[in-house]
Amino acid sequence: MDNQRPLILVSNDDGLMAKGINELIKFLRPLGEVVAMVPDRPRSGAACSLTVTEPIHYELVRKEVGLTVYRCSGTPTDCIKLALHTLLERKPDLVVAGINHGDNSSVNVHYSGTMGVVMEGCLKGIPSIGFSICDHSVDVDFAPAAPYIRSIVQQVLQQGLPRLSCLNVNFPAIPDYKGVRICRQTAGQWEHAWEHFAHRGDTHYYWLTGEFVDADADCEETDHWALNNGYVAVTPVRADVTDYALMDSLKQWFE
Repeated sequence: MDNQRPLILVSNDDGLMAKGINELIKFLRPLGEVVAMVPDRPRSGAACSLTVTEPIHYELVRKEVGLTVYRCSGTPTDCIKLALHTLLERKPDLVVAGINHGDNSSVNVHYSGTMGVVMEGCLKGIPSIGFSICDHSVDVDFAPAAPYIRSIVQQVLQQGLPRLSCLNVNFPAIPDYKGVRICRQTAGQWEHAWEHFAHRGDTHYYWLTGEFVDADADCEETDHWALNNGYVAVTPVRADVTDYALMDSLKQWFE
């Protein structure tokens, strides 16, 4: 492993065969030494979940100059924890997740296995970034995102990020972007989320589905507005979820 180049740890939640992570690795290789620890199957919606009821394992998939790829039976968060604990000779300079096939803006950040990768890196004190595109197709064209990904990664490698802060970056599903918008998370909810499709006796079967209801549709500060208007949405996210304003109010309860 080249100790002179930045060390970049990579994972995703779509699995090793997804086009997104293979394109991400291609975009990142000129910027540093890349180690990828990737789930062995799709893990969308895994969020920050851990495997605690069974052992997990990993295996080497390929090793080249500047790139090592492993496949892991665990969740996206497991992948990062295990790589940090067993694989790497030094602390990574960066953790990068993606490129996710699908939108991880707004409340999706809380469910996303992609952002589970990012949060774990962030909690370990490593600058971390998640990249997603608002397109679920398996053969989506990631080329328009390449210069933005390289630019954002280079900026973070050079300047770092505050402790317990990370970046959630989403790309609209269009061939040309208008530029970058720094955004807050859109306020919204998934509704009508369960579709009943069968039952056998007293057992009922449901698919998770639903539609997103945007409560901030006209607000230009939000990630959804940026994506709907052709911009790359960059949302800073904090792993510290303490509500500091509410702390002050709660103290008055116990005076």
